Amino acid sequence: MISKSNIIDRFTSYVTIDTESNPESETTPSTKKQWDLATKLADELKVMGMAEVEIDENAYVMASLPTNVAHKVPVIGFVSHFDTSPDFTGKGVKPQIVEDYDGKDIILNEDLDIVLSPDYFEDLLQYKGQTLITTDGTTLLGADDKAGITEIMTAMEYLINNPEIPHGKIRVCFTPDEEIGRGAHKFDVEKFGADWAYTMDGSQIGELEYENFNAASAKITISGKIVHPGYAKDKMINSMYIAQDFINSLPRMETPEHTEDRQGFFHLTQINGKVDETVLQYIIRDHDKNHFAARKEMIEDLAAEINSQHAREAVKIEIKDQYFNMKEKVEPVMHIVDIAEEAMKAVKVTPIIKPIRGGTDGSQLSYMGLPCPNIFAGGHNFHGRYEYVPVESMIKAVEVIVKIAEITSEKYKD
Repeated sequence: MISKSNIIDRFTSYVTIDTESNPESETTPSTKKQWDLATKLADELKVMGMAEVEIDENAYVMASLPTNVAHKVPVIGFVSHFDTSPDFTGKGVKPQIVEDYDGKDIILNEDLDIVLSPDYFEDLLQYKGQTLITTDGTTLLGADDKAGITEIMTAMEYLINNPEIPHGKIRVCFTPDEEIGRGAHKFDVEKFGADWAYTMDGSQIGELEYENFNAASAKITISGKIVHPGYAKDKMINSMYIAQDFINSLPRMETPEHTEDRQGFFHLTQINGKVDETVLQYIIRDHDKNHFAARKEMIEDLAAEINSQHAREAVKIEIKDQYFNMKEKVEPVMHIVDIAEEAMKAVKVTPIIKPIRGGTDGSQLSYMGLPCPNIFAGGHNFHGRYEYVPVESMIKAVEVIVKIAEITSEKYKD
């Protein structure tokens, strides 16, 4: 039996540690504070009795649970990331426990009039009667992906304490910087040594995913000319106006708030502007490889057009690929998805197989030789003040991990 109080205590101890990553940093991890949780996790793994516990110079934490069966079983892995998104502050997280949720509005912060309401977030209603963990409305929660870490840690502890459950060797890894697209950049797949793995990084209970966006970032630097406004006639060039033209020239309905399923988008994430220079930060996403290439080409063509209008290089672009759709790498080994689906059904979770409108470490790992589908971690409304996670969903995720280990062992039994 998975202890609810153990899950809550472990999860809250993780989310109260600030691990926000920084896309502007060139180091790994991108912020020193990520070491705080990485070190804590390594220590906890040692205390619970995991083997081969190590933390490398880039804060990647790896450990093993040795096999407890005599027959040969493929080595499987479970992966989660400990950084949180720079989209919203993760400093000073104050998790709130909502017991026996009644299906009504949840007051996150009375003083600031911040309310988590099922009128807007309808998914809340499927968790009536359950225990929810929310924010206090001033930070994100960090269920993405500290819920996944909680589940992996708890599952390993459960298997150690219940040796009658058969399993092969299991590897676990906790990574930095996933939220800025670099979670797997320095992941040592050979050292990890798993035949396949699963990221515990999905959202609502039941999610099972082996398709994700192709992803790129785009930095658009627009140069102007600053002149005293009193003498600016035919001399000043305001880069912010050029930036406005650039933004408005991209398809307005191809943005996150207007797309769904496998539809791609351009997402403007940040603007820093002055008269003489404006910098736009975009992310580009599409499930289809050809459409993805076309989106990057559209950015380049738009920059060229604006430059021709101004008869100079007013717009400079820098596009960086971040990760690719893992479907191409997972489909040849679909049995690893089948095992996860079977495990969910065995613990009475209805699988929801769908494409990810995002990415996980698993997408990069799959291209690095480690096929790695994604499984639900249970949270909702990631990267913002309305984030929450049902404790019962985390418990079910633990049960899924344990069952995957058991089913894998049984399938390879002589």
